[in-house]
Amino acid sequence: MAETTVVHLLRHGEVHNPANVLYGRLPDYHLSENGRLMAETVAKAIAGRDVVALFSSPLERARETAAPLAAAFGLEVGLDERLIEAANVFEGIRVGNGDGVFRNPRYYRHLWNPLRPSWGEPYAEVIARMRGAILAARAAARGHEAVLVSHQLPIWIIRLAAEGRRLAHDPRRRQCGLASLTSFTFEGDRLAGVGYGEPAAALVKRPTVPGA
Repeated sequence: MAETTVVHLLRHGEVHNPANVLYGRLPDYHLSENGRLMAETVAKAIAGRDVVALFSSPLERARETAAPLAAAFGLEVGLDERLIEAANVFEGIRVGNGDGVFRNPRYYRHLWNPLRPSWGEPYAEVIARMRGAILAARAAARGHEAVLVSHQLPIWIIRLAAEGRRLAHDPRRRQCGLASLTSFTFEGDRLAGVGYGEPAAALVKRPTVPGA
């Protein structure tokens, strides 16, 4: 029988973002106190799993989310640039709950092609780098489990691609909550299934900026 390997994609926890901007790849955006509690909750929820490899996006909020898991499993956190947030021209702009850019005509020139998308990193590039990170983690954890800490859009896009679904979507309808786990189960090299769970759902207080 082919050995089973599970690669979990963990979205970071809640970020301290009082200005409610789309922070994207900007530096110095850290977890809030509630976000740190989310990270600890996830670590406790999966403490009994067979996790042997841990990787993270280099952004602060992801590394801070990975820290409790590193402590729980006695692992070093490997930083992987492929797990970083998707580039976005609206980075640093106050966007409310994702609607602000649609109310300002100055931004319309970036919204002409939702299939690429025209406002940021092409989905094809996001898929390629996330697939590479997942396959590397699968190799590192062969027969066991790995956790990759990343961001909402990259996690959601690689899931859509894996499930053969269309990539253009409404950001408000992504199934990728704060501190959620999107789990890819492999039988040998074959993707056998994709699962989803929200160990810290009880700590989510309000809607957050899509794409964060």
